[in-house]
Amino acid sequence: MTVRDDHILAAELATAAGEKLAALRAERGFGDPSELRKEGDAASHVFLMEALSRLRPADSVLSEEATSEERLDPRRLRAERVWIVDPLDGTREFGEEGRTDWAVHVALWERGTLTAGAVALPAQGRTLSTLEPPVRPAPEAGARPRIAVSRTRPPEFVQNLARLAGADLVPIGSAGAKISAVLTGQVEAYVHAGGQYEWDSAAPVAVALASGVHASRIDGSPLVYNQPDPSLPDILVSLPGLAPTLLAGIRDLHR
Repeated sequence: MTVRDDHILAAELATAAGEKLAALRAERGFGDPSELRKEGDAASHVFLMEALSRLRPADSVLSEEATSEERLDPRRLRAERVWIVDPLDGTREFGEEGRTDWAVHVALWERGTLTAGAVALPAQGRTLSTLEPPVRPAPEAGARPRIAVSRTRPPEFVQNLARLAGADLVPIGSAGAKISAVLTGQVEAYVHAGGQYEWDSAAPVAVALASGVHASRIDGSPLVYNQPDPSLPDILVSLPGLAPTLLAGIRDLHR
């Protein structure tokens, strides 16, 4: 693989890592979910690190599966180009037979901005990327908005937020799958609070912003990446017309 364009590279790496994960899932089966998850995380990380080291040797990388020493390497904070990757987003769902809400994230941060990104959804047979940002279908007139939330740890305030906004909640697995659901018309928004890291959102947010979708912290402030502490604990991704209502609702609920 020799790829000069960063958008193409992000899409091809995410897709290729996803294909390897799908093949591993088919080969190993679901008899030992813990081992399958562990092997998937490691194999995808090794593939992405080797590819980025070979194709972009001057760039830094921040990966979920890196060691603590690698994450704290000060060269990352001085670098002008940093790849932020999640080799397997939605590890829980990857180990559950029949689930399609897991993903591979590959994003490029350059001098303070996400400039390229791709989210592979191997079990759904597609990759969303900044190469050709998805065009979201128009919402059905008069329909209640749908908000994607975590399957296992939705924010405590989200039930009240849904009531204020006249919305329905839709539990989905990985963060990448939830943001992709906004981009493909399955839901109109995604709200999360209570813990995430930069690699959970960098790639899907890059694609969302390229598609013209709103993405911010739940207080409306910008999402900032490549920080010394990669914790980025909350996020709102929404259709632009719905975002002010959700931000106002969140603000009212936190007064």
